[in-house]
Amino acid sequence: MLTKSPAPENPLDRLTEAGLAWGEGTYARLAAPIGAAAFALYILVTAFTAWVMPDANWDMLPYLAIAEEGSHPDPQALHDYAYSTVKAGVSAGDYKVLTDDGGGFRSHMADNAADFHSLLGMYRIKFLYAEILSTLSTVMSPVEAMRLVQVFSVLLFGALTLLWLRSQKALALAPVAGAVLIMADFGDMARASTPDLLTSALLLGGLLAYVRGREAATAILLFLAFMVRPDNIVFLAVFAVLLVVFWQKAWGALAGFAASLVAYFAISHWAHHPGWWPHLWFSSIEQHYNMDGFEPAFSVTAYLKAFATSLLRAVNMNSWIGVSVLALAGWFAADRAGFRLDRRSGILFAALVLGALAKFTVFPIHDTRIYFPHLLPSFLLLAPPFMALWAAVARGQHRPALHVIAGDKS
Repeated sequence: MLTKSPAPENPLDRLTEAGLAWGEGTYARLAAPIGAAAFALYILVTAFTAWVMPDANWDMLPYLAIAEEGSHPDPQALHDYAYSTVKAGVSAGDYKVLTDDGGGFRSHMADNAADFHSLLGMYRIKFLYAEILSTLSTVMSPVEAMRLVQVFSVLLFGALTLLWLRSQKALALAPVAGAVLIMADFGDMARASTPDLLTSALLLGGLLAYVRGREAATAILLFLAFMVRPDNIVFLAVFAVLLVVFWQKAWGALAGFAASLVAYFAISHWAHHPGWWPHLWFSSIEQHYNMDGFEPAFSVTAYLKAFATSLLRAVNMNSWIGVSVLALAGWFAADRAGFRLDRRSGILFAALVLGALAKFTVFPIHDTRIYFPHLLPSFLLLAPPFMALWAAVARGQHRPALHVIAGDKS
């Protein structure tokens, strides 16, 4: 049997209890502005870090190359441009790391223009990202252009997160969103010069538009997210199937998927993408130095080995599985308490979870950045149920609500 703790007799204990009570009451009254301010500060610090402490990753080289292929049609000239541009934009120590790994892959690519050029089909498919870099490079250095895209992506992602929480009257949960981003390696993604964070921001915007019933915006933003990283087609396909199966009216999401599906085949052909299995072989089985004409025979054994290896690495080295399980636990807890997602949000939540699983199954790679677009939206969808639960507890009402509509004032 639970009993109330006796009142503290020590003056210091009474002072501490009074301070805690005051802090709890103050936060309860000002939870929304405090939460929004704390989250905004985190986003600003992350954006600043992305600009002043960027991560020099090897993928910078092929991304800069595909952005300027039109100006350097010769493979050797394009190779020289990419390497000289990165050399001028990073420190001498970082450049050495990117070009010298003791005779391995990086050393080989630094000395072999033909082999480097053969890899570009796997990067050229990120069409919109390359076009953005090409446009920005006309007014600033290409490496600075990459950093600017990262800073913009951080700020856009943060603004959309706050807008989502505000639309659900859940700004008090903004610090929780910040904690999820920290667990999901948001800071590392912000510092890396890749299209991952930009596609995450655009997808987040598209999902927010879907939740709010803005169909045209949903179609446009989901398509743009696909154009930055075409592997989003897996999530869009899962989402479209669930919408059709459950007869949910959402023409924006379906239109975004249809446009992306058509564009996927067109861009893959134009980009001379090596194909699913050669790309998977390169990424998850063995790095092949020249992808021109590389067509390894499909092997179930090799696929299962790659799947098992990536799964072990994902569990032990990355955070996306743990963050996903935490989202599922939050959904289960809220649902058992009677605070449930509405139908539209429930379909999206299922699509995010199943989409991540499908993406890993289709292309087993362990990096959190690949699945990051699925992580925070799952928690944002849970904001209305948890705000309703919070309100019920605050009122001392323990009887569960039967249904929670996204954006409801309860």
